[in-house]
Amino acid sequence: MDIFTKLNRKNIQDRQIDTLIGLSKGITADGKVAQAEAEFLQSWLVQNCHSENPLVINLLGKVGAMLQDGVLDDEESAELFALLHSLSGEKSEIGEISKSSRLPICNPAPDIVFPENTFLFTGTCAFGTRRECQNAIEDLGGINLSGVTKSLNFLVLGTYVTDSWAHESFGRKIEKAMAYRDSGQKISIVSEEHWLRSTGLF
Repeated sequence: MDIFTKLNRKNIQDRQIDTLIGLSKGITADGKVAQAEAEFLQSWLVQNCHSENPLVINLLGKVGAMLQDGVLDDEESAELFALLHSLSGEKSEIGEISKSSRLPICNPAPDIVFPENTFLFTGTCAFGTRRECQNAIEDLGGINLSGVTKSLNFLVLGTYVTDSWAHESFGRKIEKAMAYRDSGQKISIVSEEHWLRSTGLF
């Protein structure tokens, strides 16, 4: 990091946040995030990560993970849209971060035991990338699943699951888990915050 960046880090970070909010508003203006828009955002984040702005670094990690295979699929596009819309502060059904009471999470929240239990994440997590969340599960003795099945014990809803989750692509996982739960299967739907508190990482 050069001397100018060191001395002006706060001003640079403030300008970066303003620019990022503007980019977020522009990218989400048409109601979706296209592959080219995600790639442009990734390029901007790479160019601006020198100031070590935590928000820029965190978002870069998320976008990088989404584009790691070279394709922004529908679920990743929906997750990125929800995240950028929440950053922009726009008031919209699609963009607002949902309140726990609006999500089909178990109430009261169940105790989470990790060894030998199975987990699946959906939506964008504040903790980190999907792989980082899965690594945390494995470190605690849990098992990661790739989809909703009758053997799933815990479906973890990322912090940026939106109020309109039923209309998002990742909503299918939630609906399937709800159907299994309603039929008597022992599947718990929990918030990312509750999961984090259970891991001791929060």
